[in-house]
Amino acid sequence: MGRPRTPLLDRTRIATTALQLIDEQGEFSVPQVARRLGVQTASVYHHVDGRDGIVELMRERVCAAIDSETLGLRPWDTAMTMWARSYRAAFAAHPRVIPLLMTSPVRAPKVLEQYERAVGLLLGAGFPLDEVMNVIIALENLVLGSALDMAAPQAMWELTDEAATPRLASALAALSPRRADAAFELALEACVAHFRTLLPAPAPGPAPQP
Repeated sequence: MGRPRTPLLDRTRIATTALQLIDEQGEFSVPQVARRLGVQTASVYHHVDGRDGIVELMRERVCAAIDSETLGLRPWDTAMTMWARSYRAAFAAHPRVIPLLMTSPVRAPKVLEQYERAVGLLLGAGFPLDEVMNVIIALENLVLGSALDMAAPQAMWELTDEAATPRLASALAALSPRRADAAFELALEACVAHFRTLLPAPAPGPAPQP
């Protein structure tokens, strides 16, 4: 028999399979990926640099769903707001991969390109160099935390005796059915408003002529 027309193994299939395992069970191993693909574990290592290589393939796969074109919008605050919303949506589709990616260095070139664009956007807007990564990391903390929140149950507070916590009970009763979205938009607006305060004050204009 000749070789199959469709290769049994490539980097795309490895990333897809590992991400499926993460979505299902919150973890993966290289032998599990190999078994799911019907190949030997050694065959997987011919295509990736071990477990860390698969993690970066998954990062690239998830981040490909982020609309990086939003970083070309102007003004900068519109661009960052739209980027944050798209970023959140991409990771909300795979919330169980977030802890894994948050504890692994970013190496994927296509992902680094997005960071490069974000840095360029903020520098072009006038942000001090020493504040640029703080802004990006703060935004990411908000985005990824909210993506996890989207996967949480709607009822996160179980009151066994509402009489003991009447104000909490009233506040929960008034909570929006779209609480994760409402909380995200509130926090995003507050973040961007604070980011604006980091910009240097505009230079004073020329003094009025007598």
